[in-house]
Amino acid sequence: MPVLSPTWTNERIELLRQHFEAGLSCREIAADIGVSRNAVIGKLSRLNLTRGRAVDERGLQNRNQDRNSAPRAPKAVPRLQFEMLATIYGEADAPVATGPIDEANRCSLMELGENRCRWPISTPGAEDFCFCGNAAHDGQPYCAGHSRLAYKPNSRARVMRG
Repeated sequence: MPVLSPTWTNERIELLRQHFEAGLSCREIAADIGVSRNAVIGKLSRLNLTRGRAVDERGLQNRNQDRNSAPRAPKAVPRLQFEMLATIYGEADAPVATGPIDEANRCSLMELGENRCRWPISTPGAEDFCFCGNAAHDGQPYCAGHSRLAYKPNSRARVMRG
């Protein structure tokens, strides 16, 4: 069976220390010594050789300027969610329907149809577990009452409508 030579010989460790003290990157050290970058990082860690994070004022300012100056696209509200919010809440000034949610249409999973509210009632596995079963319009998963609970409007939705 062939004898494997150790990755970290005394010569390689000395080269590692010299290159590290000279400020070379782990990638540069690895290329020069003939080991992987991860091997260099691991050995530096085991030798407790660490570099403090040098704060280059100019570089830090440039990075922050790049981040702040780049135009940011608004976070997209998924189209279906936006359509559901628009359907449920309509215009911002329109009154929102309130009141109790009808409990007369509760159903089991086997009775749950395409246009019925899929809002779970109770805990799955419990004897009284069921689904709301009220009418869910326009392909939405919930009735209007449960949609109000699931899709609460926020500033993003109002901005998208306006």
